[in-house]
Amino acid sequence: MPTKTKKYKLKTHKGAQKRIGITGTGKLTKGKGHQSHLRRKKPKSVKRQYADQQALAEADTKRVKRLLPYGA
Repeated sequence: MPTKTKKYKLKTHKGAQKRIGITGTGKLTKGKGHQSHLRRKKPKSVKRQYADQQALAEADTKRVKRLLPYGA
């Protein structure tokens, strides 16, 4: 009878899981930083941009996908 080899589970980075989202096509999205600090003096156009999710840079996707082995 052959012995089974144990497959190890990969741990998800919880900080990245809370900050990063994945679209239906597999692209990574993130929120903008500096949202709450000194918000009253920022222009309305900037405050509107905080509500949107932005696409993650291509240079960072490989590194972030390693932190999220099973998706966000």
